[in-house]
Amino acid sequence: MELLLVIGVVAVLVVFLYPSLVRAKQKSQRISCTSYQKQIALGFRIWAGDNTNAYPMRISVESGGSKEFIASGETFRHFQVMSNELSTPAVLKCPSDKERTQIRNFVPTLSNSNVSYFVGIDADETEPQRILTGDRIIFKGVRPPNGVVGLTSNNFSGWSADIHQGWINVALADGSGQGYSSNRMREALGQTGVQTNWLQLP
Repeated sequence: MELLLVIGVVAVLVVFLYPSLVRAKQKSQRISCTSYQKQIALGFRIWAGDNTNAYPMRISVESGGSKEFIASGETFRHFQVMSNELSTPAVLKCPSDKERTQIRNFVPTLSNSNVSYFVGIDADETEPQRILTGDRIIFKGVRPPNGVVGLTSNNFSGWSADIHQGWINVALADGSGQGYSSNRMREALGQTGVQTNWLQLP
């Protein structure tokens, strides 16, 4: 009888505590994701400082950038050229992203399947509110072959809740990391200073 009572009490505690434990884990993963994106944004800024103040997406491959890979859809290449600045590709995978695989070496294995974040291919360091990188789920729909999509505040329809349950993390060209609701993301798109924000999804 005492054993049944203990089991009953434990079961009740699990029922009441489990949702809050899940929420705590989700919040922790969202914070880690924001931290990763800040590291990535810092990597972009350091790389740009060493390369005529331009991000790799704007510099040709023969000059050390990744511009030509926009056409191929190999989004991971924009991160790969920054291997020295990022130190590890582990930061390219969001802890909440179950569809991506974390790896520890940039070569020879890095591919889009190891990347949770899109790249703002027209981001510019001189425009601090431009979106530089963020959760790949920002776009609802079928990924185009080259992964390039254009978002505006008028055509933005939100994202799936697969990763952060209604939130999305992005990093801006000024290096800051932000967590947005759908409405706040729409406002942010309107504050970037351009009509269309061009992103490449992994």
